[in-house]
Amino acid sequence: MTTRRCLITKAEVQMFIERCMVAVGTQAHHARSLAEVLVEGDNRGHYSHGLNRMDMYVKDIESGICAKYGEPAVDKESVATALVNGNNLLGPVVGNFCMNLAIKKAKEVGIGWVVAHGSNHYGIAGHYSLTAVKENMIGMSFTNTSPLVVPTRAKEGTLGTNPISVAAPANNADSFVLDMATSAVALGKVELHDRRGDPIPEGWGCDAEGKLTPDPKKVLNGGGLVPIGGNEATGGYKGYGLGMMVEVFCGILAGAKYSNNIRTWKVTDRVADLGQCFVAINPEHFAPGFKDRMSSLLDIQRGLEPADSDKPVLVAGDPERCNEKSCEQLGGIPYHINVVSYMNECAKRIGVTQLLPCNSILSD
Repeated sequence: MTTRRCLITKAEVQMFIERCMVAVGTQAHHARSLAEVLVEGDNRGHYSHGLNRMDMYVKDIESGICAKYGEPAVDKESVATALVNGNNLLGPVVGNFCMNLAIKKAKEVGIGWVVAHGSNHYGIAGHYSLTAVKENMIGMSFTNTSPLVVPTRAKEGTLGTNPISVAAPANNADSFVLDMATSAVALGKVELHDRRGDPIPEGWGCDAEGKLTPDPKKVLNGGGLVPIGGNEATGGYKGYGLGMMVEVFCGILAGAKYSNNIRTWKVTDRVADLGQCFVAINPEHFAPGFKDRMSSLLDIQRGLEPADSDKPVLVAGDPERCNEKSCEQLGGIPYHINVVSYMNECAKRIGVTQLLPCNSILSD
């Protein structure tokens, strides 16, 4: 069976997203920040947080529920910490401001811990932790989100997918890059399966009664995502605990909305006021030889004899690197034709005429 996909260059996708966002009134430099994060998500293989999400950002700006103008501002700070008001701007605008501030503090005193309130959906968490890695630092990024995840033993969703990203540099541009939701998957992956008409693996989500289901429509309509681990018997309570940990770092510490106080996903009846947390740690302020030990740690795992000879042992970040290399070899990012068609229709509606190309390639 073949799937019709469109191969589109990163530059083409970048400019398309920028045109769409500017068309609804976004400042050009804010549109660029958003487009960069979305394209990076797709290039790294996180299609649920890339172009697939553009219509949501368009709606947020178009409806006026997300601010078009202004910049983030520091409410209070110390040498190592800061509380930032995102001023209801696009999440990537807030995230870049906060991560850069955390890095600045880490360069000066060894660590920077910055939290923000008044933010919005910020794309892939790994974008921000990798910003720190580029400065030879450990980076961490967390955000709360709309209540989509059903806690262990419950029927109602009261936590977000609440992603965690931790990245650490090693030698020769290598790195450890953990970028994961504390739910079994991100909601976008369920949406993509639904848009393609495919079932989801059991253990991704539950129906309105809290029972695991392979039907994406039951998850999206009355059900919810489940924490990492699935149900209680398979360790779902651990993912539930991690989701609450992120909430402590974000909504609680930053004084933002939290848990089921956050607005319903994609319902723009009120501002999101998401809480986010960004951390940079400078290894130079700790034991010498950090990158050497990181390289050794990565080599130990990758050097293990695999259980399946066709599937080598990987570390966090390896699948994304493979996807980036594949896109580079292809000369672009392969998108499902349905996603491209959907976004082109979104663009037409807001008056954008330079659409994404729909030349297709066939792949298994």
